[in-house]
Amino acid sequence: MIKVLIVEDDPMVAELNKHYLDQVEGFVLVGMVSNGAEALEFLKLNEVTLILLDIFMPIVDGMELLQSIRSIGHNIDIIMITAARNSASIQNSLRQGVVDYLIKPFQFERLYAALIAYRDRIQLIQDSTVLNQNEIDRRILSKGDLPLGDLPKGIERETLNAILEQAKQYSKPFTTEELAKCVGVSRVSVRKYLTFLKETGTLQARLIYRAVGRPVTMFCYIKQ
Repeated sequence: MIKVLIVEDDPMVAELNKHYLDQVEGFVLVGMVSNGAEALEFLKLNEVTLILLDIFMPIVDGMELLQSIRSIGHNIDIIMITAARNSASIQNSLRQGVVDYLIKPFQFERLYAALIAYRDRIQLIQDSTVLNQNEIDRRILSKGDLPLGDLPKGIERETLNAILEQAKQYSKPFTTEELAKCVGVSRVSVRKYLTFLKETGTLQARLIYRAVGRPVTMFCYIKQ
């Protein structure tokens, strides 16, 4: 299990992040603290794999905590969840090696996609002693199946990656409803992403007529 520490000074936001985290398999919450100073004390006694980190906090803010973690040498990954949207904060976070950066307010689908992508990346690295270029591109850097340029409005790359990875798991055609239940994203949102993947040639769609009721669109992944 991936051990997660939430560092957030707003109790309502912290509880919301906890609620979202509980819905994703493979993660366990080991603690919640309200600033960087409390986080550093927590890390002295507890093992943590991933921190969901805010920037604007009292005493020791998120950037100071991130720098302390790196200087101490903790092998901990960071996903920033913050209202800070200025380029300096984003650039500094990326230079310190954060694995993702979410701007408040965000939708559950975006955090879900970030966690799924992180979980799959960690699993791949743990299971493999040597990686080839294709695995690095497709599983670590999320390149290969999807276009690398700008995506259409309303299409988030992390969510797109999560939906595509789930689509690959099906050995037979699947419906929008089936995939939505597995991914935890609304049917309306999933339908939008599946349509995009069909248009890019990543998925194949076929209309199936049943004896009763409306016809159903079935999708399947086209192996590259």
